[in-house]
Amino acid sequence: MPKTKQEKEITINDLVDKFSRFKSLIFVSFSGMKVKDTTQLRRTCREAGIDYLVAKKTLLAKALEKTDIKGFAPKEIEGSAAAVFGFEDEVAPAKLLNKFAKDHEALKFLSGILVTGVKEYKILDTAGVKSLAALPTRPELLAKMLGSIKAPLSGLINVLQGNLRGLVVVLNAIKDQKSV
Repeated sequence: MPKTKQEKEITINDLVDKFSRFKSLIFVSFSGMKVKDTTQLRRTCREAGIDYLVAKKTLLAKALEKTDIKGFAPKEIEGSAAAVFGFEDEVAPAKLLNKFAKDHEALKFLSGILVTGVKEYKILDTAGVKSLAALPTRPELLAKMLGSIKAPLSGLINVLQGNLRGLVVVLNAIKDQKSV
């Protein structure tokens, strides 16, 4: 049953809200996926705090007209597409979809939009989305950065402890000499 004009307006307003808050947006083709697989993907996205939304391309285009995003035309996407919005982490939706696509070959990346600054967006092609999926997540990057910051300090502590260990060995040797 087709949507009424009011329902379409509600969908457009919901999309405009999502477009104003997202950090990354990935479009995927779900043609050929089984219903249970699509349901599993929706559940996985919901658990990760990621929105999975299927809307007509005309509604997506009308919602995009009301935003600052330029240079992207949803009508140019071939076939049926789902929009996957990431609000917290830029890489999380691409990583989640990439992991899901390994087990479900019917899921294909189409394109994406990445927020690069205040009212600045980068339109991604399929290769761009795949390279985004290969990036480490924010927690992984923070852990690597912390390890890099901590490494020189750990080295300094080991050097200082080495001098103390050497002193203890010398003192034990002197003690052993005097006790003989």
